[in-house]
Amino acid sequence: MKAHYIVELTEDEREQLEALTRKGKPGARRGTRARILLLAHQMKSSESIVEALGSSLSTVYRTKRRFVEGGVEHALTDAKRPGGSRKLSPKDHATLVALACSEPPEGRGRWTLKLLSDRLVALTEHDDVSAETVRRRLHELDLKPWQKRMWCIAEVTPQFIAQMEHILELYAAPPDPKRPLVCFDETLKQLVGRVVEPLPAEPGKSLREDHHYHRNGSTSLAMFFAPHHGWREVRVLESRNYAAFAYLMKELVDEHFPEADVIQVVMDNLNVHCKGALYKTFPPDEALRILRRLEFNFTPVHASWLNMVEIELGVLAKQCLDQRIGDRQKLAREVAAWTAARNEEHATIRWLFNVDDARRKLARHYPENLLPNPVLR
Repeated sequence: MKAHYIVELTEDEREQLEALTRKGKPGARRGTRARILLLAHQMKSSESIVEALGSSLSTVYRTKRRFVEGGVEHALTDAKRPGGSRKLSPKDHATLVALACSEPPEGRGRWTLKLLSDRLVALTEHDDVSAETVRRRLHELDLKPWQKRMWCIAEVTPQFIAQMEHILELYAAPPDPKRPLVCFDETLKQLVGRVVEPLPAEPGKSLREDHHYHRNGSTSLAMFFAPHHGWREVRVLESRNYAAFAYLMKELVDEHFPEADVIQVVMDNLNVHCKGALYKTFPPDEALRILRRLEFNFTPVHASWLNMVEIELGVLAKQCLDQRIGDRQKLAREVAAWTAARNEEHATIRWLFNVDDARRKLARHYPENLLPNPVLR
């Protein structure tokens, strides 16, 4: 014969359970058990509780028993279940890691869960290993062998460090109206025209665009970005060459910052980004006049991420260029509208990476054995 468990709640316990049932989403099980205890406290029979809550007699019985044995929280919470033993041993884990970090088999571009589980069976004593088991173990190990990331791996030399810290010091310096900081770079844009006009969006339907398109070549976009001013200017180029660079530098000096003593320009090491470009394009006196107002600061090779304008070009690509634009004239109009709106907001970039961060994160690349002084006194 089953034991008969009587639920008698204190005032605090009753208030706790009532508060739990009033919450938006207390959890299905906890909410049901709280109501069972409250009804049992009111001397309701198990049958009437089942009828009121749509629960089962066994649930009501177990909830009462757990309350009598351990209190409110014990009644509301399930005991921890032991679960099954892990199928893969530590040695199997090591085998899985070695497989996932190795080259995939011939004829396959990358590992899949099925490939890994089949290979694991072949290399261990298991008769079967499910793809789900492999997925869970890889998730625990934070391994995703089917993913690839591409980046440019730079050699961090003392020269790299010197250029990097110079750029970071420029960013950290307070704004100087007579020595404005301007970041400069170019990006490529494919000119893609429509063959069929898209069907506009309407309730229940997204915009529909035909997959056919005309490729009308490509063009380059050049951007100036002054982070302290929240200003940028974008130019559509017919071609990216020495003359284009020279005329852009002349525009920067004569039109955008005519009152500045020296404009500090941050840019990458593209071959046309050089002082010689101005001498190739203008008479010597004119080239020298422009260069006297410019100070070129180059990011290290393979470190264009140090140029703030790269971030701004990313914003341009996402907000404006992610559409089919078939000719330079339309591209110029779209870019001009985006530039005007962005400048009106005075949008800028909050650069947080500084010299101290670089020395901490790249500490292993900094020279440990410093050179002795070879100068005789």
